[in-house]
Amino acid sequence: MTQLVAGVDTSTQSCKVRVTDAATGALVRIGTAHHPNGTSINPDHWWTAFTQAAKEAGGLNDVAALGVGGQQHGMVLLDDHGRVIRDALLWNDIRSAPQADQLIDVLGRKAAGEDADQKTVHEEGISAWVHAVGTSLISSITITKVAWTAQNEPDNARKIAAICLPHDWLTWRIAGFGPCESAEEGREALSHLVTDRSDASGTGYFDPVRNEYRRDLLQLALGQTADADDIILPRVLGPHEQAGTAAPSIAGANVEGGCLLSPGGGDNATASFGLSMVPGDVSVSLGTSGVAAAISDTEAYDETGAINGFADLTGRFVPLACTINASRILDAGCHLLGVGYDELADLAFSAPAGAEGVTLIPFFDGERTPNRPTAQGRLEGMTLANTTRANVARAFVEALLCSQRDGLEDLRRLGVPIHRLLLIGGGAKSPAVRELGPSIWGMDIQVPATDEYVAIGAARQAAWVLSGEEEPPVWEHTIEDTYTADPKAVEEGQKVYEQYAGWRA
Repeated sequence: MTQLVAGVDTSTQSCKVRVTDAATGALVRIGTAHHPNGTSINPDHWWTAFTQAAKEAGGLNDVAALGVGGQQHGMVLLDDHGRVIRDALLWNDIRSAPQADQLIDVLGRKAAGEDADQKTVHEEGISAWVHAVGTSLISSITITKVAWTAQNEPDNARKIAAICLPHDWLTWRIAGFGPCESAEEGREALSHLVTDRSDASGTGYFDPVRNEYRRDLLQLALGQTADADDIILPRVLGPHEQAGTAAPSIAGANVEGGCLLSPGGGDNATASFGLSMVPGDVSVSLGTSGVAAAISDTEAYDETGAINGFADLTGRFVPLACTINASRILDAGCHLLGVGYDELADLAFSAPAGAEGVTLIPFFDGERTPNRPTAQGRLEGMTLANTTRANVARAFVEALLCSQRDGLEDLRRLGVPIHRLLLIGGGAKSPAVRELGPSIWGMDIQVPATDEYVAIGAARQAAWVLSGEEEPPVWEHTIEDTYTADPKAVEEGQKVYEQYAGWRA
């Protein structure tokens, strides 16, 4: 008898519910619903989108296990009744950049001493945070958003009874928990919040090597507004530990024993799990953000702060570089030139490598890697002779590829092996990205068949919990296309990258 599992992807832009064959990973049915735009969102919108997507997917009454993969870092604050205190600040909300620098300098001052100059203090602070929690602080990281709230909304900070992440909150709601009539009932409900290593490792107050919360660091963010020891943080589950059971009204009503819930995970680690990645594999995911993510058996400590040393879904690690600007670079190019994606690609193909000197620095909404939250996009190197539609189109495509190469170079600098490069996400559909990527990235690119890999990863984890086995199920994946790196084109791509890096610096 076929058993069904569901993988949920609650991302920045939408919620996808993929009902999947537990044995093979084959798609059975799928539903999608959109989230509102913005960087500060009421989590109730995620719940509405989930219920709509589940309905579009044909309901979840026959689903035996379910997992949730979600956008990382989003700060969800709950009061002692289990109510949302304020809109969640998402990963791409940059208002907490000053708090990131402040928290870095607190640890930096302790390490460098009171007499050290500011540059030394900041460098020592980055190193201290990296060795404490695997990553340096930028505005994306949850702890900086907690600090922003404590400084700018102290009344809200004083109400905090629990802090969780988007996937934690949605799993909690699927399990049947939510706002309660009394504080006593609320705190009991909040005690059922759970998470996993991958998502917890992006908070800035969890050590993924020792697998423990750093409440002392959380206290630095809260200051005098609240006591970190009194705040409920989700219990961190093992890779295939059961997270509870879904409320029958939501999933598993027709399944004996109900629908089991898996730990879930952060979107990047969940996508890697969905792709069955192993050490030596690196994925470049082009969506709202751009992510170059690897799988590693050992932790990665990058004292420059460029690489985040997150955890994966299996007990390994996911060193990754993340940019705020990715597929939206192509969106901006289309808007500027008044064309669609295919025509943008055709224009780019008609221009030479390097766009005759035209270079786009694509930091439209600030940037995360490199950490330049107040930066803006700009076109450089334009002359009356080279300012053509074709060159501008080429510059936009090359900027996207070069910004992702920055991440790949950072991974190589840390000694992370890169033997196979996988290209996924909405931006992977661009023929220009596929054709020009190997030359700028300097290696062959494999493009898996288009699918929802965060949802697949969440479903695969759910199937793992359902199986009760020590090892996850093996699901086969189809490589749709392979794009080969031609040596001559790679030489040209290196020049393009050097041109970009010169302007970026």
